[in-house]
Amino acid sequence: MALLLHPSLLIHLITAVFSLAISSSTSSVDSFVYGGCSSQKYSEIIKFNYESNVKSFLDNIVYSSSFTLFNKFTISKPGSDPTATVSGLFQCRGDLTNLNCRNCVARSVAELGTLCPGSTGAALQLEGCLVKYDNVSFFGVEDKDVTTHKCGPVIHDSGDYSDDSDRESALSYLGTGQQFFRVIDYGNVKGMAQCVQDLSVDQCQDCISEAIRRLKIECPSSASGDMFLVKCYVRFYDSGARRYSNNDDDNDDEDEVQKTIALLVGLIAGVAFLIVFISALSKFFEKKGSK
Repeated sequence: MALLLHPSLLIHLITAVFSLAISSSTSSVDSFVYGGCSSQKYSEIIKFNYESNVKSFLDNIVYSSSFTLFNKFTISKPGSDPTATVSGLFQCRGDLTNLNCRNCVARSVAELGTLCPGSTGAALQLEGCLVKYDNVSFFGVEDKDVTTHKCGPVIHDSGDYSDDSDRESALSYLGTGQQFFRVIDYGNVKGMAQCVQDLSVDQCQDCISEAIRRLKIECPSSASGDMFLVKCYVRFYDSGARRYSNNDDDNDDEDEVQKTIALLVGLIAGVAFLIVFISALSKFFEKKGSK
C-alpha cells in the first residue's frame, strides 16, 4: 500500500516549528521569577465561597490588565463569612504594553490555578508581572523581606574596568526619584527598579533603598544582580562585563534564542528532506506496483 502524504503536512510542520521558535524568543516576559503560597489553609466551612471569590479576583485582573498596568481588588459576597474575603492585586512591568501585560497576567492566572490549592494566599512573580492575593488585606503595607535574589558571574578584577562607577551611578539613580517604575542606561550598565503601587511614594523610596543596600552586599563584584523584596525590586546588568567574566560559557538570553532558532531551522530542513524522500519513494513503489 502506497504511503500518501498530504502536501499541507510540510506547511503545518514548518508553521508549528516556527511558532515554537517565536514563542522561545518572546517567553522572557512570562519567565518564572518566584512563587509562594500562604501556610494558612482555608476551612471546609468557607471553601466554596473562598474559592469562588478567588476565581472572581483572577477573572477581574485578567480583564483589568487589558486597560491598566496595576489594579487591586477586594472580593466579598454580601452576608458571607468575612474570612472568605479575598484581597489581591496585579502589577505589570512599567514598560509593557497593555497586550503584553494581559498576556503575562493570564499566564500567571493559569499557573496560580494549580500552584496553591487550599492556601488562603498566593504570590507569583513572572518577569513581566506580579499577581498576589490573600484573605487578609496587605494593601499599603510595606514589606521588605527578600523573596528571591540572584547574582551574575563575578568579575575577575573589578578594578580593571570602569563600570564599577557606572554601576554605582546607575544604582544611585534608581535610589532617587518619585517614580514607582524607574529605568537607567548609564554607560554599559542598565538598571531597573519598581515598587508595587499600593505603597506610598515614601514607602516605595524606602523599599528600593533597602533593595539596593542588600544588592550591593549580595552581589558586590557581579556583572548583574536581581534583588526582589515583597513590595519592590531592583535589577542591574552590565552589558560590557562579559569579557571579564569567570565563566566564558555564560550566554545571555538572546544568544540562547539564536541557538534555538538555528537548531529548529536545521530540524525543519532535515524533516523536509525526509518528507520529500519518503514521497518520492512512495511514488516509485506506486508506479512499480501498477506495472
